Amino acid sequence: MKLQKISLVIFSMLSGVILTLAWPERGFPGLLFIGLVPMLAMEDYISRHREKFIKFSVLFYSYPGFFLWNLLTTWWIANSTLVGAVMAIVLNSLFMAIIFQAFHWSKKHLRFSFVSYLALVCYWIAFEYLHLNWDLNWPWLNLGNGFAAYYKWVQWYEYTGAFGGTLWVLGGNILVFMFIKKIQNSKFKIQNSKSEGKIQSSIFIFQYSIFIFLWLATPLLFSYYIYLTYKEENNPVAFVVVQPNIDPYSEQYSLPPAAVIDRIMRLATPNLTANTNFLVAPESAIQEEMWENAISSFTSIRILKAINVSYPGLNMLIGGSTFYQFQPGEPLPRTARKFTDTDNHYNAYNAAIMFNSQDSLQLYHKSKLTPGVEILPSFGGFKWLEKYAIDLGGTVGSLGMDSVRKVYTTVNTVKVGPAICYESIFGEFFARFVKNGAQIMIIITNDGWWGYTAGHRQHFSFAHLRAIETRRCIARSANTGISALIDQRGDAHQQTAYWVPAVIAGSLNASNKITFYVEYGDYIARIMTCMGGLLFITAIGMAIGRRYFGL
Repeated sequence: MKLQKISLVIFSMLSGVILTLAWPERGFPGLLFIGLVPMLAMEDYISRHREKFIKFSVLFYSYPGFFLWNLLTTWWIANSTLVGAVMAIVLNSLFMAIIFQAFHWSKKHLRFSFVSYLALVCYWIAFEYLHLNWDLNWPWLNLGNGFAAYYKWVQWYEYTGAFGGTLWVLGGNILVFMFIKKIQNSKFKIQNSKSEGKIQSSIFIFQYSIFIFLWLATPLLFSYYIYLTYKEENNPVAFVVVQPNIDPYSEQYSLPPAAVIDRIMRLATPNLTANTNFLVAPESAIQEEMWENAISSFTSIRILKAINVSYPGLNMLIGGSTFYQFQPGEPLPRTARKFTDTDNHYNAYNAAIMFNSQDSLQLYHKSKLTPGVEILPSFGGFKWLEKYAIDLGGTVGSLGMDSVRKVYTTVNTVKVGPAICYESIFGEFFARFVKNGAQIMIIITNDGWWGYTAGHRQHFSFAHLRAIETRRCIARSANTGISALIDQRGDAHQQTAYWVPAVIAGSLNASNKITFYVEYGDYIARIMTCMGGLLFITAIGMAIGRRYFGL
């Protein structure tokens, strides 16, 4: 029995290894379709020998595999915060193990195999959906993201979003696992049956093989058809994208604002022309403490407005840290901070600032905040956690947010939407900028915290998926890489190297098209979450009926 239990742990960890080898941006996503098969085999064994195991065995045996996957794919978080890395890896692994335990429990009471595995699909997707929509959000390992580097496989995300990929992966794993079980059972039957039974078993295996092939191949073929036939409308907009390479550990919070802007402009100016529509600089480039109540008075703003005079047709987008002091009587959000020497309150923001010659200054405040760094749980009684927020050198504690996905009005060109860093991994959130009128998207980010690891490469690869889901071109400006111009098929152009000062000059085509996904968002997740809730309630009802009424 001890040897069997060790084997179950090995099966669990095998899943962790396979999922790691499948993950972007250097993995092969075809492995995603078998990554959970060993885990399913482990659960199936426990399910068939329940009398030998304690109640939460599936949770305990699945945890090592999920922990290994989380560790090997997101260990790089430790480059900026060891505590944050431990929390993310430990908790995310636990959440995944809980989903498998819930599936195992439901399988016992739902009785029918198909319904049981449907419950697994629903529970997992509900978990991923939750991970997009609460304060402890960490959707980095949502299964649909696994195709980010092989984005030509999932051009149909314009209809389904990344949850279509999650559904594809989960369905593939369940079909492969059931196929292996059928083969094992058929071998036993063949050995103990007449020739007629052998023929029937062989036909069944052949039919099942065709079904699996169609499940895997049909989306692939459809995707390549979309990719090869997709044509952008010619509506060029000229961009200059700057990658200033300001070291977040030694320079970002110590360089004078004028020096930062000078570094950006020295890169940008040789590429600016009278026809340039946008100059884009990265997240948090300006670290002057600018108060929005009188923002035009600050050095950075005055310098940038002066530059704008020389380029009247230019729209400049740059990231910075801003603050707002609430006026007496204004409602105070939960993120409001109290001044130490007065009874007044203020908010701190991670902002994207748009300048142009119309003497207007438009602000968007980052709204999908990084857990542990920019936001801590808002659940009742958790305000005390603010003191333990992870300090990366800027403003510490929960930041203020915008409730609307703002779209910038511009001079002589199209409307654009700004997504700041972490926001680019949230599909439906990102799509709302487009639904609100953005004809081109801009991502500004600072990936230097993670060092030369998979972290910045994975983050960059997710932009392919956002371009496909929305069919919007994306200008991506990263402080320390990777910057690029990304077209509506997800192809990246003029991709820069990491940790190298760089500038990109080129054009992107604007679009007014609204994709099915932009219109309806994460409808797959909402449907599956509702179904999962019904299945879980059904399992509870059947468990009660069996225990108390002998049903």
